[in-house]
Amino acid sequence: MINVAILGSTGSIGTSTLDVIARQSERFNAFALTANKNVERLYEQCLQFLPEIAVMVDNASADELQQRLTNNPKTQHIKVFSGCDALDDVASMDQVDYVMAAIVGAAGLSSSLAAARSGKRILLANKESLVMSGDLFMQAVKENGATLLPIDSEHNAIFQSMPEKLNNISANVDTSIDKSTLQNLQESGVEKILLTASGGPFLNKSLDELQSVTPDQACAHPTWEMGRKISVDSATMMNKGLEVIEASWLFNASADDIQVVIHPQSVIHSMVSYSDGSVLAQLGNPDMRTPIAHAMAWPERMNSGVEQLDIFKVAQLNFEKPDFERFVCLKLAYDALRSGGTAPAILNAANEIAVDAFLQEKIAFTQIAQIVQQTIEQLPAVPADSLSVILAADAKARTIADSLCQQAA
Repeated sequence: MINVAILGSTGSIGTSTLDVIARQSERFNAFALTANKNVERLYEQCLQFLPEIAVMVDNASADELQQRLTNNPKTQHIKVFSGCDALDDVASMDQVDYVMAAIVGAAGLSSSLAAARSGKRILLANKESLVMSGDLFMQAVKENGATLLPIDSEHNAIFQSMPEKLNNISANVDTSIDKSTLQNLQESGVEKILLTASGGPFLNKSLDELQSVTPDQACAHPTWEMGRKISVDSATMMNKGLEVIEASWLFNASADDIQVVIHPQSVIHSMVSYSDGSVLAQLGNPDMRTPIAHAMAWPERMNSGVEQLDIFKVAQLNFEKPDFERFVCLKLAYDALRSGGTAPAILNAANEIAVDAFLQEKIAFTQIAQIVQQTIEQLPAVPADSLSVILAADAKARTIADSLCQQAA
C-alpha cells in the first residue's frame, strides 16, 4: 500500500487526487490530508478516507476540526496538527511515500521543498516552487534522490512526449546522469517545446472590453474547472507564463526553447517538436485526473476515471500565436525567465497580490499586468542563491505591489 500525503486536499487538484485514490483503493492510501481553513470539506474527506493525519494551517480551524473528529467514533483516531510547519512535517514523514504538492501559490514552496529534501516521490502541482526557487528545488531533488513528476496537464504532456533520457532528469530515475550534459535540448533531438494554452475566457474580446471585466467573468474558464486565483491567471495568461518558467527547470530549456501555442479546445495538452520534423503530442479530455493518475502509477498506467477521448466528437483543432499586447503577463513572464535570479519570484509575488486585489474588486482586470510590471521595475532582481534571498524578494515585492494596488484603487 502506497501512502499519499495530499497538501491542499480541499482544492480542485486535491479532490481530483482523492477521486483517483478512491478508484485505486487497493493500491493507494490517503495517509495525510491538509487544508487552510475549509473545515467542512476536510471533515467530509476525513469521514470518507480516514487518514492518519489531518492538518489545517489556520489554528482556529484546526481546533474546530479536532472537536468534530473527536465527537465521531469513526474519526477519533485521526491526529490533527496546525500551522505551516505541520505541512513541512507531513511532507517529510517516513510513513509517506508520495506527496501531492497542490497548495496554490508561494504558500506551497516550503512543504514542497521539504518533500524534495526527504526524497519523496513529488507529484508537483505547485508550479510556484519551481518559479520561485527552480535551481534550489532541482538541486534538492537530485541530491536527496527524490522523484519529481509534473501534474500540470501541460508539463505532464511534455513529460510523456520527451525522450526518455531527458525524462530521467525530470523524474530523477537515474541520478548518475549529469544534468549539465543535457542543457541543450537540440543535442537530444528536441527542436522546441510547444506549450499549449486555452487562451482563457477573453481570447476574442477587444482590449477595450477587458477594462470592465468582472471577477466572475474572469473565473468562468471555457474548458477547465479551477480555483478563482488560477482562473484569473488563465484569463491574463500569467498562468501560462509561470508554466513557461516551470518548464524551463523541468526540462532544462531556455526561454527560446519554449513556444506557447493557443489551442482553445484544450485537447492537445502540449507537444514536443523534434529535429527530424516529428511532433509528438499528448491528447486527452480536459480532466486533471489523467495527469494525476499518470504520475501516481508511473511508469505504469492505471484507470483514472476519465472518459476516453472521442476524436470524432472533437472534430476540429485550432491553433494560434499569443498576442503579447493582449496578454502582457505572458510577456512579463518570459522577460523574468530571461532575467533569472529573483525576477520570477518577484513576478509571482506581485501577481498574487494584484490578482487578490482584482478578486476583491479593488483594481481593474487590466491593472493586474500594470501592477506586476511596475513592481518588477521598482525591485531589481538579484542572484537567487539562497532561500532567504528568495523569500526576502518575495516579501519586498508583495509590499510594493500592495502599495501600488492601494494607489490604483
